[in-house]
Amino acid sequence: MVLIFSFAVLSIPIAVIDFFYRKYEYEENLKMTKEEVKEERKSYEGNPTVKREIRKRMRMLPLRRMVKEVPKVDVVTNPEHFAVALKYEKGKMDAPKVIAKRQDNIALKIKEVARENNVKIVEDPPLARGLYKSCDIGEYIPEKFYVAVAKILAQIYKAKKVRV
Repeated sequence: MVLIFSFAVLSIPIAVIDFFYRKYEYEENLKMTKEEVKEERKSYEGNPTVKREIRKRMRMLPLRRMVKEVPKVDVVTNPEHFAVALKYEKGKMDAPKVIAKRQDNIALKIKEVARENNVKIVEDPPLARGLYKSCDIGEYIPEKFYVAVAKILAQIYKAKKVRV
């Protein structure tokens, strides 16, 4: 009996120490390594190269739509690195509307599409820069540009022999 009792007294502290050690070891084994974290993130969020390609295509969609609208515009004003495409329909619009605007390579694309579709391109750097900075795509031009844009549109309509 004494032997059993002494064995029980000695095994209880060992069991308690073993319990806490096993718990610690179990929690440590549950933790992931850096590589496992990276793999899980990839599987959860998707492949980074695929995500990059999707983002690139999503950025290009509005640009493609904008370039498709260029053949319908009345005038493209531009200095060297800017292009602003304007459209005005008498009776339907209160003022000319900015249909497309971009810089550098995409501005060149806008000008190229305009040339292909016989859209008049007017070079007026101060006007183009002012329109570029002061209004967004789909907005009507600010009042301070009415006179300058009206002169350009009048010249274009006169050349086309269209009465506005």
